[in-house]
Amino acid sequence: MISLKGNGLTLEHMRAILYQDEQIIIDDCAKENVVKSRKVVERIVEEGHTVYGINTGFGKFSDVNINESDVHALQLHLIRSHACGIGEPFEEIVSRAMVVLRLNALLKGFSGIRLEVLERLTYMVNHHIHPVIPQQGSLGASGDLAPLSHLALVLIGEGFAWDGNNQIPAHLVWEKHNLTPIVLEAKEGLALINGTQAMTAQGVINWLESETLAYQSEWIAAMTMEALYGITDAFHPAIHEARGYPEQVEVAKRMLTWLKGSQLVTKQGEKRVQDAYSIRCIPQIHGASWQVLAYAKEKLEIEMNAATDNPLIVEDGEVIISGGNFHGQPIAFAMDFLKIAMAELANVSERRIERLVNPQLNEGLPPFLSPQPGLQSGAMILQYAAASLVSENKTFAHPASVDSIPSSANQEDHVSMGTIGARHAYQIIQNARRVIAIEAICAVQGVQYRGNALISPALQKKWQEIRAIVPPIVEDRIFSIDIEKTNTYLKKDTALIQDLTTTS
Repeated sequence: MISLKGNGLTLEHMRAILYQDEQIIIDDCAKENVVKSRKVVERIVEEGHTVYGINTGFGKFSDVNINESDVHALQLHLIRSHACGIGEPFEEIVSRAMVVLRLNALLKGFSGIRLEVLERLTYMVNHHIHPVIPQQGSLGASGDLAPLSHLALVLIGEGFAWDGNNQIPAHLVWEKHNLTPIVLEAKEGLALINGTQAMTAQGVINWLESETLAYQSEWIAAMTMEALYGITDAFHPAIHEARGYPEQVEVAKRMLTWLKGSQLVTKQGEKRVQDAYSIRCIPQIHGASWQVLAYAKEKLEIEMNAATDNPLIVEDGEVIISGGNFHGQPIAFAMDFLKIAMAELANVSERRIERLVNPQLNEGLPPFLSPQPGLQSGAMILQYAAASLVSENKTFAHPASVDSIPSSANQEDHVSMGTIGARHAYQIIQNARRVIAIEAICAVQGVQYRGNALISPALQKKWQEIRAIVPPIVEDRIFSIDIEKTNTYLKKDTALIQDLTTTS
């Protein structure tokens, strides 16, 4: 059980909840804070004080007072009207992350929502009741209003939830569980949708997949080095310590670990004095991407535990302040930065693919790794495909956060576009994994020509794993099948991450 309390939630906790089906509970202290803040809201309603979001309209309607008799209807209208999500739905795992993160934010006790609502969100996570949430429609400020409204719809028995690969009406889900939908009370609708949990949930998935991919790119690059008789002197610890970036030092260390015992890699001067940058500068290039991952991790873990509602009930309920914690600028920047880092891992991978297939660069390997050059094209179009993916990534890598379009009659006159950035980052990661999968296919084929018995013991295991799903290239075939099989293998290879993070 992972105990949620509004702080202390980490990306490793999220990995366990999302990928290992870890159950969650609400911390007892958090329950006390929730109950305390709810009493403040109830007092405001009873005494008739005017407070934004409790008994006023929203956005430009914030100056419109709402009668006490209409407070319940106000919350229902809010959720229905703001459920303007469009396009394909987020993957179910993103929806699950969104529920966890919204719950954790509300458990901080600044939002005035009832404990009953938060217990239902907990039930949803533990029983895999995941809302169907369209990806498009959020500006990333005033909260991820459209996506979170679709989350809230399921609570009230409207909208849709996932049932395997199907979408079913939410009210049928509650009937199946012998539960009635939640009836929202004062401020609860606003508390559910004022937040950055769509961009942050997608950001969490992005980071977890990026970490995996960054580690995998290293062993694949190491195998490419073996196929090209790469020079290991460039990974000498003193070189990297002289520059001082810890991430660069660690990449060089891991590269030497992967290559330990190899009979194919060389020393400076044995075959040539130095390698091309895509080989020689692996620690510098990959290390820089790891620096971005560290930055994104810091911002995500802050946001995962942040109060992003509006207004917030602070100072033990004595003060209620309407602010702007729902503005997604920090995550928007983090996702735009992550886009660049992952696009670069794909860029440099594609350059290594080119070196593996180009007869002018591949140290005597068959042209395009073809079994019969000329008659058979071999891996020629594998490099084409990789080049296409990295070029597509360059369009996705344009920063979403530099754009802003005013909304709500110019009341919300600057927005972050953070959810767009997070979605584009995910697309880049998917493309990058396929590029790195192509490098893996070519590297495995390359070392087979050299003699796979000569590769390092650590890479021997990886060579065998790839060969189990991608046979040798003895005749041209439909290589898109091989790419997708390798991509699936990489996406599911979580054992590698556990090993590396345990030993590091």
